[in-house]
Parts: sequence; C-alpha cells; structure tokens
Amino acid sequence: MLILQSATNSEIIFAAHTFFMKNILLTLSVLTIGIAAQAQQMQVIDKNGYKLTFINQDVMLDTALQRRMVNTFYKVYPELAKEYNSKTLKEITVVIDTAYKGVAETDNGKVTISAAWMHKHPEDIDVITHEVMHIVQDYGESVGPGWLTEGIADYARYKFGVNNPAAKWALPDFKSTQNYDNAYRITARFLAWIEAKVKPGIVKTLDAQLRQHTYTDDSWKQLTGKSVGELWKAYSQNPAI
Repeated sequence: MLILQSATNSEIIFAAHTFFMKNILLTLSVLTIGIAAQAQQMQVIDKNGYKLTFINQDVMLDTALQRRMVNTFYKVYPELAKEYNSKTLKEITVVIDTAYKGVAETDNGKVTISAAWMHKHPEDIDVITHEVMHIVQDYGESVGPGWLTEGIADYARYKFGVNNPAAKWALPDFKSTQNYDNAYRITARFLAWIEAKVKPGIVKTLDAQLRQHTYTDDSWKQLTGKSVGELWKAYSQNPAI
C-alpha cells in the first residue's frame, strides 16, 4: 500500500531556500572562473625561431610595458643564444605573477616575474635579460658555484641589456668590503675587469665549462695563470674597467 505524506510549509520553504542558495553559489563560481580567466591574459608569439608564451596575471599592468618586455626577449635571447649556447631552448614561458613575492626566478624554461616588482620598477625590463640568461646557461646539476652562475647572468645583463640606464641598473663601484663570491653585480664587475684586463672571452669559456660540468676551482689558473684569489687581489689594487 502506498502512503502519501504532505510536506509542511516550513519544509517547502527550506527546500526552496536550499535550491536558491545552491544556484547562487553556482553563479558565483562561474563568475569567479570568468574573472580569473579575464585576469590571466596569454599571448603566444612565434618569431625568428623562438616561441614565447607570455602570461600576464595582472590586468592592471600597462600593456605598453608588456610589449616592451616581449620585445626585450626577442632582442636579447637570440643574442645570448648566439654568444653562449646555440642549443638553448626554443620555447620559453614568461609569467607575470601576482602572488610571487620575490623579484624573478627561472626554472625549466619558465621565467616568473613579480607583478608588484614591475609596477614599482617599470623600467626594469632587463630582469628579462638576466633571467633568460639562466635558460641559456642550462647548467643542470652543475659542479660550479652559485655565485659564479649569478655573476655570469648579471654580466650578460651588463653586456646585452637594453634599458639598464633608465632602470638605474649599473655595475657597482669597487669597495674593499667586497669579495669575488658576493655574486650578482659584484661578481659581474669582477668578470668585466678580467675580460678587459686579463683574459678576453673568459666568461664564454667559464659558461661552457659550467654547462659541460668541467669547471673546477683550478679553471681560473688554467685560463689566466692566476687563481681566482690572486685575480681578485690584482683587481682590488686596480679595479678600473
């Protein structure tokens, strides 16, 4: 025997309310996905043998600045590849990340750049130059020191950067408190001095050794006749470049 039970008014109201709230949540979810999709803008540029996927997560970032960053990539990356590593990756991704707290980093062909940094430093487009040099370096599980890796990347920015003066980026003056393994610009200036005063082409050679995992502490003496400590001493006595 089938028994029919009538729903009370309160049950009907509760069911209607539940249905209404589920639809509201579904609508909000769709809107959120839509907003996120609009916030993340992607360009794919295939030019001169290199494919760049440029992803911008910040709708407030100036479109002209984005174009300048893309143009910087296509200016410097082929030059770095020609100078240091013709076998470098041909497909690169650059992400302007709204959540990233640093300045920039590179991993496995992907460059992540802080959106907040670019808002504060819109002329610093050569952050691209430094980071894509890391892609060109491709040292893998290198036996070389991190300070040299970063020093070479900043040396590349010094030599190939397109907007360093406007960004107020330059190699620092020598100070007695510095050391060759301070990395970044301090090491880059030391490398520039060796290129100018001791051994032209040494950066290219060191870069190749690091990529081939043949670099050792003795590489400096083999290439210049002096240890890195002896070179630094000579540099500190006459640091003009």
